[in-house]
Order: sequence, then structure tokens, then C-alpha cells
Amino acid sequence: MRRPGGILVAVGLGVALVVGVAILAPLSSLRGNSPEARGSSPPDAGALLSPATGGRAAGQIAALQSRLKEGEGEDWRLYASLGLAYLQEARAGADPSFYVKAAGVLRRSLALNRSDNYEAMLGMGALASARHDFRGALAWGRRAKQVNPHNPYARGLIGDALFELGRYSDGMAAYQDMVDLRPDLASYARIAYARELTGDVRGAVEAMRLATGVASGSPEDGAWAYYQLGELLFGSGRVDDAEQAYRHGAALAPDYPLPPVGLAKIDAARGHPRAAARQVADVVTGYPAPEFAILAGDLFALAGERRKARAQYDLVRATQRLLRANGVDTDLEVALFNADHGLASERVVMDARSGYAKRPSVQASDALAWTLYTAGRYREARRYSHEALRLGTRNGLFHYHAGMIALRLGDRAGARDHLRKALTMNPHFSWIYAPQARRTLQRLRARL
Repeated sequence: MRRPGGILVAVGLGVALVVGVAILAPLSSLRGNSPEARGSSPPDAGALLSPATGGRAAGQIAALQSRLKEGEGEDWRLYASLGLAYLQEARAGADPSFYVKAAGVLRRSLALNRSDNYEAMLGMGALASARHDFRGALAWGRRAKQVNPHNPYARGLIGDALFELGRYSDGMAAYQDMVDLRPDLASYARIAYARELTGDVRGAVEAMRLATGVASGSPEDGAWAYYQLGELLFGSGRVDDAEQAYRHGAALAPDYPLPPVGLAKIDAARGHPRAAARQVADVVTGYPAPEFAILAGDLFALAGERRKARAQYDLVRATQRLLRANGVDTDLEVALFNADHGLASERVVMDARSGYAKRPSVQASDALAWTLYTAGRYREARRYSHEALRLGTRNGLFHYHAGMIALRLGDRAGARDHLRKALTMNPHFSWIYAPQARRTLQRLRARL
């Protein structure tokens, strides 16, 4: 399962580049809707943010802008609501240009009310997380929790940041507090992510099934939850079960972009990469999230359509520039994308080191290990690869990286073990590397 954005795609850049908050639940969850919630929005803005990535906020944005122009320009609640709407539009359209707008109106809201402006604080935390400023997200989450200790969603923001900063015990405690306060889609999805990261895939699936059962806010909520369930199942090699989850999500919200991507992966796993690539490319046309462009490019490459693959990779690079221009720190993602696509260099290693220093998670450890490997620095790569596996994460790509590093260091037994684990966990852990893992493992077994 990816972070509720690859709960994200587990391969390459997708781990953190979904436009939106990494494991932040649907932005509607940011609203304080417990009985104790403070600073709630006016009634007509209470349903401002559509859930997940499916609902566009353009209508709400226009209405709020109109109200502010018509004499309500000192209403801090309206500014906070407008900031959250901008964040929703950024996610819904994979358009980070709305981050600058969100920052402006959220700061205006806080200038008008700094004392108990819970929603603007959460909005600033969500914005910081979307920009990969996880220390900033942690600070805003703690401020929001101090203002409103009874509402669960600050705990989610805090837990998200702690996980990205590699502070897993503290992050899990924050998630547990959240689910204790409000067992809903947002909290169950986080528990699923935490369990997956610590190697408890069965527990992660159980938590995500609970999430599907409470995803009643909208069809998009349900589609999002079933897509994440499908990702967990696909990532553990259960292709048929994953297909059922993706199809259920697609049936709930036919226009929602994520389930079709999952179904395309099913097609590719069954030997139809060209059709799968075209399906993902169709999604990218309307929803240009970089991890989907990478997926489309990798599938086109697998199908032998190199020109179309290059076009998708060019789109990824353009999106990287757009993200950076709008304040998103993409050092880690850019480094991993370049390492995966033949652009190894000292600059790539420097980018990976920079990303690791700012968010020392197991994903960052793995990315740094792989960039070091592609630069020929195998002993240092092994150190970070071991670090990436410290939680027991059942991630085929992590083990593939560890296996190839071990092979370069002459550890054939270690290489066989890691490559076997990678392919056992998920025979389709990477469209680029799974075929290479099979070939390498066959050669190693032949030399026994």
C-alpha cells in the first residue's frame, strides 16, 4: 500500500510525488467534525472539500472568493476554508500551482486569528507535508493539537510527519491516538500503512478492509479506499484479489482516476503491457501525477515502445520542474527517478543525500542505497540498504536493491536470498527490475 497518495506507488518516484499529502486522508477529514471541534467553518462551507482526489473544488473556490470580495474579507474562517479548497484543487487536478494560493490565504487567516485557528493550522501542516517539509508539518500539527486536543486529525498530521522523519515509534503512537479518538477512513488507512511498513501485510489488509467499510463520505472515498486495498493485495502478489478490489473501486466512482491504474497493472501482470501502458497514459492525460507517468513510461518500455516511454519520462521531468517551482522538495524523488532511468552521476547521489538528510525514512534509505549502487559505491550502498530493511518491510524493490548490491560485493548467497524474497513477495514488484531479478536469480542458481 502506498501512503494515502502511493498510500502511493511503491516503485520509484511514486513513493512521494503524488500531488497531495503523503498519507494524509481525504482532505475533507481535515475539518473538525468531532463534538469538541473548535473554529468550524460556516454552515455553507462545511462540505467544502470533496473527498479523496475525485472531487474538484472549483465551484467552492469561486463561491468563497465571491463572499470575500462582497464584504466578508475579514472572516478568518472563510480564508481558512479557501486555503483548504485550494489544497483540494491541487490534489484533484495534480496541479501544485494551487499551493502558492493556499499558502497566501492560510497565512491571511492566521493573521486574522492566530489563537484558535485550528483549520488554518491544519491547512498549513497539510501544505508543508505536500511540499515535503515534514519538520514544518510536524510543527503545525503540534500547534493544531495544542489548540484542539480533542480532534483526531492533528494526530494524523503529526504521525505522517514522524513517519517521514524516520521516527516510527512516535508516529505509531500518534496514529493509535487518532484511531482511538475516531476510527474512520483516515485513521484506519494510517494504521494500514504503518502495519505494511513494519512487515505486517495481513494486518494492513485487515485495517484497509475496515477503511472500506467506513468510507461512506462519497463514492470517491470508497473508490480511494478500494484502490489502496488493491495496492496492498497487488504488492503481496495476490493479483486476482487485487483485481476485485480495483473493480469494486471503479464501480463506485467510474470517473475516479486511481482504480483504472490498478486495473492496468493487472493487465500488465497478465502479459499485456502495451494495453496497460495505453490505459495508464489515458489517465495521465487528465491527471498528470508523476508516479503514473513513470508507470506508463515503464510499461511502454516493457512493451518495446521506446518513443512513447520517453514521452512519459519527459512529462515526469516537466512535472518535477513544476513541483519545484511551487515549493515542493523533490531531491529524493528526482534522484531515484534518475537512478532508475540511466542517469547515474555524483549529482544524483548528492540529491539522494539531501533528501535523506531531510527525511530519513526507510524509503529514503533505500533510495540513497540505490543511487549509490548506480554510482558504483557498493559498500556504502549496502549500509543504507540494511537500514532500509530495518523495520522488516515486505517490499520487493527493497530486497531487489539489497540483492543486487550483495551481488556486486561478491555475496552470492545474500544476493540469491534477497532476489528470491523480492520475487516471492511480488513477482511484479517492478516493471523494470522484476525481469532482471528473475534472470539474475536463474544464473545464480545455475552456479550452485
